[in-house]
Formats: sequence, structure tokens, C-alpha cells
Amino acid sequence: MSKAEDRFLIGLVGDGIQFSRSPDLHHAEAAAQGLKAHYQLIDLAALGLGVADLAEVLGWAERLGFSAFNITHPYKQAVLPLLAELSPEAAVLGAVNTVVVRDGRRIGHNTDWVGFAHSMTEGLPDADLSHVAVIGAGGASAAICYALLSLGAREIRLYDPARERAKALAAHMAIAWPGRTIAAQPSAAAACEGVTGIVQTSPIGMKTYPGMPLSAGLIPEGIWAADIIYTPAETEFLKAARARGCATLTGIGMVVGQAAKSFEVFTGRTADIARMRATLADV
Repeated sequence: MSKAEDRFLIGLVGDGIQFSRSPDLHHAEAAAQGLKAHYQLIDLAALGLGVADLAEVLGWAERLGFSAFNITHPYKQAVLPLLAELSPEAAVLGAVNTVVVRDGRRIGHNTDWVGFAHSMTEGLPDADLSHVAVIGAGGASAAICYALLSLGAREIRLYDPARERAKALAAHMAIAWPGRTIAAQPSAAAACEGVTGIVQTSPIGMKTYPGMPLSAGLIPEGIWAADIIYTPAETEFLKAARARGCATLTGIGMVVGQAAKSFEVFTGRTADIARMRATLADV
């Protein structure tokens, strides 16, 4: 019989997450390591709930025995006031995608940036990071900016239709990374002009939010383009970028990388990234 500390009840909290493959990743990795784990989708939108209900949802989940959560769109920033402690990276990012409950205290982490940095290093190792456009300014965008800056990006141009949100993120990142240029742009066209790469971080392109966040003609020819969406892996944005001669990177590497780091935070065990990637390919 498994020891209590080898059993984990984990929830994914978000909207429109019915196509998430995170349960497959965590269930398979836990089984491979001899752990008992159940990873449950908690789709607030499907339940007719939203941001105002987040505190109550987490409270009820904990009373039911949940000891850890992944947090996804649109709650990565909304969850912050509900946490007792943040990891250093999460504090800098102002966004959380991983929460563990220890002695009744919620501790927030961010593994998104680790996942994206790993994906870029593996998938686009020679990418020119001198001038990068980041489309979207939500919680995922903060992690992408952090990863890009960690990898050596010199300039980041942020665009979000919610201009004030982009301005706030740019100001926050500029404080954390002095000497780099991080600025909100008035339009997608201004963000993309003359860049060496583009990262699409908005939910537009997911199965539940189809479409593109910008016109295909705004993508400069021959640069690199990445999307953090993985369902589907081939988004309309990546198809358009490839048609313009761009090297592309899907969201698969990021989701595997962040899941592996989240697994480590949840269980204290190091995940096998290659095995998790193989699991994703099989489901």
C-alpha cells in the first residue's frame, strides 16, 4: 500500500481546459515513478464560475483533499492575493501557474518560464533574440518575457489590445531587468516591425478560442515564431508564419517543460522530460 506522502490529488484550475493533456502527463509520470496521483480538471467557465469564485473553489478543493494545483488562463494573476507565499521567480513575474499547499499555507510558483526557456533552447537554439515581439500581456506573457530575458533578449516589444495591461507588464519587467528595453506598443504592427522573432502568448488559436491574434501580413519574412498553445500544436499563427518562411516552435516543448517542473514541485521527484514528451505524443 502506498504511503500517504506518495499519494497526490492535484487540480488544474482554468477556463476552457477540456482539451488539456496535463492529466495524461502527470498520471503517466506518477505511475512510472510508483506514485499514486489523480489530476483533476476544474473548469470554472464550464461550471458557470469566474474570478469572483476562485477563493471559494480553492477552499472547497482543499477541504476535499487537494494538495496542489496548476493554474492557467485567466487566473494566473488573479490567484496572487489568495497565496501566503511566492517563490522568488513568481514574485518577480507577478504570475503563478503552480500552487502547493503546505501546512495549510498556499505557496505559489511559476514553472511556465522554465518550460519556455527549455523549449527555446531545444527547439530554436540559434534564434536571434535581439528584438522580440510578444503578443499578449497576461500571466503567461510575463513568464515568456522572463524566459526570453534570461536567455539574453535585448529588446522586447509587448502588444495587447488591453494597452494598460501591456504597459503595466512592461514597467514591471523593466524594473526586474535594468539595461534591457521592454516597452508596450500601440499596435500589433508597431510591435512586429523589424523584429527578429515573435512569441504568441494569448489564448487566441486554442480549440476553444480559434483564430489569430494578428494579421498574417504583419509577420516579417524569415524570422522565427513561437506559439505557447499546444492544443492544437499547429495554430493558425504558426501556419501563417511558416508560409512566410519563418522557423517555428509549437507549444509542446513548453507544456512538457513546465509540467516536468510542476511535477517536481508537487512531488519532490525529478520528472523524466523525454518520457513526458513521449506520453504527450501517444495521447
